[in-house]
Amino acid sequence: MSLSGFCGPVSQKRSVSSLLAGRVIKKPKHEDGQQLQEAAIQLLDQHQNLRSLFQELENKEQNQAGSEANPNHISGWLLGSELRRRAEQLGVSVGVMSVKTVLERLTEITDGQEEMDENRCREMLTSSQRMQLRVLLESTKELLSQGILCPKLLWMEHRRNQKNPKLELIYHLHLYNILTLDSIIESDESVRSWLPRQVKALCGWTSPQDEEETTQILQKVLLMVAGVLVGAAFEIRPDLAAPERKISLLCSSVLDDMLFWLLETEEKRDKGAEKWIQTFDASLCGAFVSPEALQRFFTHCLTQIFTYNPRLTVSDAVTLQNGWTVGKTSPSLTSLYCKLAAIFSVEQLLQHLQQVLETHEVNWKHVLCFVSSLLVYHQSAQPLKELLSRLLQSAFEGYDLEKMITAFLLARQGALEGAGIFLSYSDWFKMSFCGSTGCHASSKKSLVFLLKFLSDLVPFEPPQYLKVHILHPPYVPAKHRGLLMEYITLAKTRLADLKEPVEDMGLYEDVSSGGASVQCQAAQDVEKAVSLFESTGRISATVMEASIFRRPYFLTRFLPALLKPRVLPLKPDAQMNFIEALKKADKIPAAQYSSYVESCQKQRQQNKTAAHSDTKEDPFDILKVQLRDFTELVVGGNNGEMSAQLSRISHTLSVIFPGSPDELMRQTVVTLNTDCTQLPELHVKVVNLILRTFCQSLLNASRGNPPNKQCSWGCRFVSLLLDNRHLLSSVAHRLWDLFHNQGASLSALHILGLAAFMVHIQASMAEGPLVQLVPHRQHQPVPLADALSSAVLCNTHINMLFSVRLGVAAVCYGLCRGDSPSPQQQQQEYIPSSLYKKLLYLIPRLFPEARRSSGSVCPDEQQDGSDPLWSSITHDLSNWKKTVLNLWKHAAFQQLEQMPQFRLCFSEWLNYELRVQRHEDILSDSQRYDEELTDASKETRAQPHFCSHSAPRDRLM
Repeated sequence: MSLSGFCGPVSQKRSVSSLLAGRVIKKPKHEDGQQLQEAAIQLLDQHQNLRSLFQELENKEQNQAGSEANPNHISGWLLGSELRRRAEQLGVSVGVMSVKTVLERLTEITDGQEEMDENRCREMLTSSQRMQLRVLLESTKELLSQGILCPKLLWMEHRRNQKNPKLELIYHLHLYNILTLDSIIESDESVRSWLPRQVKALCGWTSPQDEEETTQILQKVLLMVAGVLVGAAFEIRPDLAAPERKISLLCSSVLDDMLFWLLETEEKRDKGAEKWIQTFDASLCGAFVSPEALQRFFTHCLTQIFTYNPRLTVSDAVTLQNGWTVGKTSPSLTSLYCKLAAIFSVEQLLQHLQQVLETHEVNWKHVLCFVSSLLVYHQSAQPLKELLSRLLQSAFEGYDLEKMITAFLLARQGALEGAGIFLSYSDWFKMSFCGSTGCHASSKKSLVFLLKFLSDLVPFEPPQYLKVHILHPPYVPAKHRGLLMEYITLAKTRLADLKEPVEDMGLYEDVSSGGASVQCQAAQDVEKAVSLFESTGRISATVMEASIFRRPYFLTRFLPALLKPRVLPLKPDAQMNFIEALKKADKIPAAQYSSYVESCQKQRQQNKTAAHSDTKEDPFDILKVQLRDFTELVVGGNNGEMSAQLSRISHTLSVIFPGSPDELMRQTVVTLNTDCTQLPELHVKVVNLILRTFCQSLLNASRGNPPNKQCSWGCRFVSLLLDNRHLLSSVAHRLWDLFHNQGASLSALHILGLAAFMVHIQASMAEGPLVQLVPHRQHQPVPLADALSSAVLCNTHINMLFSVRLGVAAVCYGLCRGDSPSPQQQQQEYIPSSLYKKLLYLIPRLFPEARRSSGSVCPDEQQDGSDPLWSSITHDLSNWKKTVLNLWKHAAFQQLEQMPQFRLCFSEWLNYELRVQRHEDILSDSQRYDEELTDASKETRAQPHFCSHSAPRDRLM
């Protein structure tokens, strides 16, 4: 088919010009142009969407977000013009039109969130929604600046559609200063109902792990809410009008609601509560409220906590108090106490506590838990002692029972935290009432008041307190002795009702805690009796009297504890000798003794590993985590956190080492069996873990500061061990084994750590027990540091080197730790004299340079103020010989030699020298003779007394 066939002949076509020539050209009229313009505007109006305009502006602003130019004012101007035109067209106000448009766009943003979380309520926006909201609020802020947006109307319309407003939306409105939370509280009458509910919901919501920004904004939202509420409730404004006073009370009510919610959920350990606790921070000061308002708020919170739900009576508090220590209190409540107490002094807190106790009915659990937190985190023993003295004095002046019971409860609460934190209850009771200067000793009326008070407590008293009152009765003049006997009779009767009669009180002052059994008390009596027998060689009069006058306890408690089956050592120990002495005195029934011997033989045949099977490893796992956390806290140097962690560690150790003596009446002598240092496997693991933790903590702490610039973490750590005699016995046996048998295999870091451990044991000698070595080595029990020092031998070359390294590390640490305005007095407390004397004997013997340089003195400090000894021993562990010579020439080391307790007398030197095994001595006979000549010449020239010279054994023998 051709083109011509389809279109017809070519000749029939017409040109364009001919076609145009045939048309009549018409000129457009002016009226037609106006109609066209109106039709175009009408077409645009019909298809114009303000929400689409919002989206178009948002996309434009997002695309230009990285540029320096900010077109917000241009976009806002365009949007404002369109809103005015549309409002004029519809006949409504531009404010109503702008609110309607903004809410429509806001609904689109939040509706997307609801579609995403149909099955889970999401309390926060997503990242993309947050970005859209910010752009919308930028445009909204421009409308507000043009005066065409009413914030109150915006909130009113939003609340009409939303029963539970999202707090993040309020946060952004507040942040952009479009609609502040303050104005919402003033205008919204229902804020009291929905605000606490929304805050609790936000606290209970957990953001996904990959949304770090959401987590940060969540905390900012809570901080904003708390700051605004605190400012409105506790800022002092003169001449407040009635509406403002109403708002202030409303905000205070909301804060109380949240605080009560915390107290209700603290036992459940709700993570949501932890988020709200984080807002109780001093960072509120300056950011939202003044320091004065923050103090008023925290004081108000403490009052509310102390008086919240006071359902427990005084008798309940007396009975349940043992379970309210820091270690047993929920971490959330302890954290809340610490944050509320952060901006006050201890004196201010105790003064406020006393005021609340005198004017309100209180929740004793919250009050006493707060006292424990104050003692542990703020080291406030002295202020509490002063408060107790004031309470007792005031109680006896006005015969006020409420102040009396307050003093007793506070004193017992402090004692429950351990001897390292506060006085034991026994010490406090003796100090307050067992002397003739006590408040009760001034008159008969005061005495009757005290005894009447103690008698009223008897039905509710835990047994350990009754035992303290019986063993250490209050001071009573002879003419009033009958009054005291009435109370003691009542207390003994109560103990009998509790099945802890006087007969089960024990032979010595080893009163068990409320959870310890009578069998544990009897075991303590046995250990004490064996120690006394070993030191004196005779059965103590207390045991003999008990076998006659307290025969039921002696036969049913004491003897079963003494004759407990065990694997008997090949060489008779002190306990076996004590049993034989009692048998010869006819104090052990023959049948009971025969049964004991037979049971011991069976015990020997059994598998030793099955003797102490323990399938519960949870306490040990918990202890590992707690000790690891403690090591990290040592680096931070936070005394309060360290004390709290030590309290938790102490509680865990009491589970692993149960039946330890009560801190009220502690055992005074611990037996150290040097022939049998084997421990149960679990105890070995625990002790090794404790010693490793101490060594690691020392290493971490010394990286930044020398010992005299560190906190007192070491003393507190050792004090924790001294509180548990069962644990202390295991530690002592383990250290003896390390020093006596494994010293040569210890690394330099282990030697340094164990030496520092010995120094802290020496410093804690006053509160620690004495040690009786078995088999017999000393006639009397000795301090723990001296007992362990006797495990460090000087009889061979290898043992001498270990003794020098351990002694040098201990003395260097002690000299640096004892650095103070009165260094000699401090150094005496920190340096074990037994190790020091070993150095006086060994250093000249092993290092000829020391004999030649005894007259030179090294400076105490370097130019930068650091101790050169400590620097050399920590920074150059391999070159320890240089440290030895530096110590020998150190001024403080030589000054110690002038003190009587640090002098090496001739008999001691001779004892060391006679114990040296000649075939393993580092000195040959000729060298020993040369050393004698050198020392003799020195002695005749300069030495006023015999200190450190070693002489050959050949001449002395």
